[in-house]
Amino acid sequence: MAQFGKGSSKRSKPSYVYSIIGVALVLLIMGIMGWVFLNFSQVSKALKEDVRISVYLRTLNKDSISQIQNFIESKPYAKNVTYVNKDAAKAIWNKENNEDWSKILDYNPLPESIDFYAKNEYVNKDSLLLISNEILTNYANQVTDLTYPKNLVTSLDEKARSYGLIFIVVAAALCFIVIISIDNTIRLAMFSNRFLIKTMQMVGATRGFIAKPMDIRAVINGLISSAIAIAIMFGLMQWSENLVPQLKALRDTQLTLFLFGGMLIVGVGISLISTHRSVMKYLKMSLDDLY
Repeated sequence: MAQFGKGSSKRSKPSYVYSIIGVALVLLIMGIMGWVFLNFSQVSKALKEDVRISVYLRTLNKDSISQIQNFIESKPYAKNVTYVNKDAAKAIWNKENNEDWSKILDYNPLPESIDFYAKNEYVNKDSLLLISNEILTNYANQVTDLTYPKNLVTSLDEKARSYGLIFIVVAAALCFIVIISIDNTIRLAMFSNRFLIKTMQMVGATRGFIAKPMDIRAVINGLISSAIAIAIMFGLMQWSENLVPQLKALRDTQLTLFLFGGMLIVGVGISLISTHRSVMKYLKMSLDDLY
């Protein structure tokens, strides 16, 4: 009987190899989709946090300007708060419009301002309206206006919401496909071991005794599959970032590690669950049903 078990084990090894490769490929597809989603999120965040908000000032003394600047800096929504004097405002205008109007005008009509950028979660129509009302209300006598590209903010918000919904739907569908694919791959690998499982049961082995080594093997196979998928995914990321340097600037190390961790959990978890289910299934079947 020991020889039979040994022979069955040898015959099952190629199935494990194929299942490891199959699971790794499925996890790689999941990783690529996750990476695309993370890049989309980072691009959306970068675009939103690049929207400049300008608080235009009346002619004020330095103390009043510092007071308004400190007020904005103390708010959770503000980042990169800077005071822009008339000369700096002119330089910004010339850069953005690619022309120098000093040849036409002999004075600088641009007002002084305090410019800042809002954090990603605050760059939407409702939040920016509240921010605008707060500053204009608190400093009605010192501030003439607060401006930002309203059409751009609305467009970014709508596109982020629409594309985000599409990605969530696609990601949910992909996760379902990944789980089904891994489950079917593992079940096919376990199919070749069905007689070994049944034979061990017939000689008196308990379900726990039979399932334990196969569950351990499933965890090992899941780890190997995940490691292969993560290694290939990391290589693809490095290659893409070398090809397109802007992608490197978008990379969030914490989110990337979270993606790799998700691939590892899915690979090991589904492999273990599918293997255990298959073992229990064959243990419950009669010998005739195995053929």
